[in-house]
Amino acid sequence: QVQLVESGGGLVQAGGSLRLSCAAAGRTLSNYYTGWFRQPAPGKEREFVAGLWWSGTSTYYTDSVKGRFTISRDNAKTTVHLQMNSLKPEDTAVYYCAASLSLPSISDGRDPRRYPYWGQGTQVTVSS
Repeated sequence: QVQLVESGGGLVQAGGSLRLSCAAAGRTLSNYYTGWFRQPAPGKEREFVAGLWWSGTSTYYTDSVKGRFTISRDNAKTTVHLQMNSLKPEDTAVYYCAASLSLPSISDGRDPRRYPYWGQGTQVTVSS
């Protein structure tokens, strides 16, 4: 079991940047696949944003954020970050981090059902 706590959300103008953090309480994330998802509004599907392979050496992104967002993990392997640059109003959503000990392939990392552990979410609002 791992508890995840997100932070770093807020209100920013279009073109600005934010850095989200996802901290694991009491353990490292070295054996976990971690991902960031977002939900634009209540009732809408939670969509994949970025993922980090358990080794920390492979990253993957949804097309709409490639070149703008970067997922990374700190050296202590207890916190995963999502650096978001050149933000757009359509990036507005509640952002969630998630973790899983078992992921058959990188493509499975895009499916939120593959992740048993979730944070509480942090709101990101981008104004035009």
